Amino acid sequence: MQILITGAGSGIGAGIAAHLARDGHELVVTDLDETAAARVAGEIVAAGGKATARVLDVTNDASVEALCGSLERPVDVLINNAGLQHVAPLEEFPMEKWDQLVQVMLTGTARLTRALLPGMREQGFGRVVNIGSIHSLVASAYKSAYVAAKHGLIGFSRVLALETADTDITINTVCPTYVKTPLVEKQIADQARVHGISEDEVIEKIMLKPMPKGVFISFEELAGICSFLIGPAARNITGQAIVVDGGWTVT
Repeated sequence: MQILITGAGSGIGAGIAAHLARDGHELVVTDLDETAAARVAGEIVAAGGKATARVLDVTNDASVEALCGSLERPVDVLINNAGLQHVAPLEEFPMEKWDQLVQVMLTGTARLTRALLPGMREQGFGRVVNIGSIHSLVASAYKSAYVAAKHGLIGFSRVLALETADTDITINTVCPTYVKTPLVEKQIADQARVHGISEDEVIEKIMLKPMPKGVFISFEELAGICSFLIGPAARNITGQAIVVDGGWTVT
């Protein structure tokens, strides 16, 4: 299958791309940073996989249109992963930054999904996987824009599941807790600053404490869940939030 992943120049997107390529899928690695996307695609090809790189700004209509025009055939699987974070109390949260987070993680998801859906309908098959977060389900202080956007993904997925129920298209949201990525590394520093504690305390008391299992989520876990969701065994799983939280939400 041809799988397009956004924000795949690093972190979760790059990790999922590498693992799915090993399963024989053809990856379209997209990122705002064209150099980063090319590096990840190059690593996949060097390892014997199939991948191409594309620059993509999910907040820009022209960029999305250019991407779609460059594809030789419809995308089978879309993994909406692009994201960013900003940590601050609402009174100190720049509204342009608030808007940017929502534009990338919610509106951008809708924009790209909307653009690729006709191709999926035409071929009678499609899988959309949104990379949400534990913050699609719960809240944390100082992350109002991120939490709002990630909550919105679940509502978006549920609506689209109804709109695509007449064909073999599914849409689901994977909701992990913290994955050790550059984005999370930056969050650790930001959280330490906002809370006035050390970075080790952020990891222990803020990130891992709510998780009974107390460990970071791995790329392998997320790639495995994506692989299941795009496979035939999951054809009737749609509009769902797949929670990967180490027990966070059961307490």
